Amino acid sequence: MLNISMMISYLIVGHSFFSWWNNHYLPVVLVLNLIWLLTANITGLYEYVITKDSIKTFRGVIQSYLLFLSFTGFTVVILIGTNSYSVSREYLICSLLLFGFLLCFWKLVFLTIRKSERSSLIDNRTFVIVGGGRIGEELYAYFEGNPELGYKIMGFFDDEPTNVTQAHLYSGSVDDCIRFVIANDVNEIFCTLPAAQSQQVEQLMIAADRNLIRFKYVPEYYDFTKRATYVETFGHIPVISTRPEPLENMLNRFLKRAFDILFSLFIIVFILSWLFPILAILIKRGSKGPIFFVQIRSGRNNKPFKCYKFRSMKLNADSNNKQAVKGDSRVTPLGAFLRRSSLDELPQFFNVLMGNMSVVGPRPHMISHTKQYSQLIDKFMVRHFLKPGITGYAQVQGLRGETKTTEAMLRRVEADVWYLENWSFLLDLKIIFLTVWNAVRGEENAY
Repeated sequence: MLNISMMISYLIVGHSFFSWWNNHYLPVVLVLNLIWLLTANITGLYEYVITKDSIKTFRGVIQSYLLFLSFTGFTVVILIGTNSYSVSREYLICSLLLFGFLLCFWKLVFLTIRKSERSSLIDNRTFVIVGGGRIGEELYAYFEGNPELGYKIMGFFDDEPTNVTQAHLYSGSVDDCIRFVIANDVNEIFCTLPAAQSQQVEQLMIAADRNLIRFKYVPEYYDFTKRATYVETFGHIPVISTRPEPLENMLNRFLKRAFDILFSLFIIVFILSWLFPILAILIKRGSKGPIFFVQIRSGRNNKPFKCYKFRSMKLNADSNNKQAVKGDSRVTPLGAFLRRSSLDELPQFFNVLMGNMSVVGPRPHMISHTKQYSQLIDKFMVRHFLKPGITGYAQVQGLRGETKTTEAMLRRVEADVWYLENWSFLLDLKIIFLTVWNAVRGEENAY
């Protein structure tokens, strides 16, 4: 689709098709192909194409296309330069727009074909489950409820037949398993035996390897959590992590930090440089006190830091332990405007530049609130794995401002933990866009 769009665009801008292979456009064509391969690899566009649902498929297409546009703009315009190969802007714009249309069109065609032919596209596999009980039953139920995965169960094996509620599938004891899978040409063994039967598990694993049967083990840890987990290996030791953390990857942290520096510098130079003197005069004239409100808040790894804001309240003794409420008498008329428009948060871009905050992340709380809610909400401290942000996923979901109940704080914490587990650069850009949009249209909880 990419190359077809470039060839059609070449004709549209008035060139002859026969000069396509003998001109200076070919290096750019090669570069765009490489950029698309890189983009698709980053977004995982071509992973699980048979089983991925249509919504996730199109979400991946949109993410890939937008990232492709960003990389292309940077590479062609800045690194290569449009003059280097005499590539016209009309050609580039036409190619990119046409590619976006053809890409979406092809995905619709693909999903239509997949819907009717999925059974023939799936690599069907047979399997057995060794070990009954709740874990074995839930594994069986999962495969039965997701036939598109292509797994067909052949039987259960357990030394205690009563552990298998699907009596018609009971095929014998654990020792009978290998003979059964060889005789019936079974592809995979899923073992749910507990660690107490480790000797049987090891013997079963060795026998499976010897007979070219794939062996998969469901750890007992599954019993303690209903959340997705992933396994890291340290040498030959498998370690189960309770949650993915994309920002534990050094490259992701570098990308986020680089964006924080560039974005905060842009805001400071082009907005705060002229807005600060105006707001400083208005704040001083509105009420007695300093221009900035400085408060100690909880940062990454729960380390305290000084958080800067434009002062929006009269001087009072409750500022470090009492949240602003609707109609709060402490808020000045100018402060009410600053809070509604989120302009009071602008000095925090200096926090970002200093490295104790990020543009996007969980909002930092007062020390007193951290102590209070860490005792009431189990996952409250998890949000402190990240740098606090000027805005965050919870805020664009409407979970900003006063938290009147523990339940309200719990929803905010859950949103922050979701962000920690699902971070991506595109997600940060989306949150920034929604924050600006919400500030323009106004928010009910901004007071």
